[in-house]
Amino acid sequence: MKNTYKIRILDQELSVLSDAEDEQVANVVQFVNNKIEEVLQTKKGLRTLNVAILAALNISEELLKLRGINKELCEEMENRAEKLIQLIKDTN
Repeated sequence: MKNTYKIRILDQELSVLSDAEDEQVANVVQFVNNKIEEVLQTKKGLRTLNVAILAALNISEELLKLRGINKELCEEMENRAEKLIQLIKDTN
């Protein structure tokens, strides 16, 4: 069941719907606000829209990097599992 949450990002209050637990929503909001703060610390005087876009780009870059790492790890685990299966077959 979706819950409505009032969140604040870039001094804007928003109402969002989410299936997530309260703590997870709070963690997401905190994560986004931290990324925005990182942008604000490195780039002074940016318009709000530009800050939001740069934060979204930074988050997207991090997500894509982690997806790549996850894919590599999954492939490695699959290869190891196949080798173990083959070793078990060979010993029987």
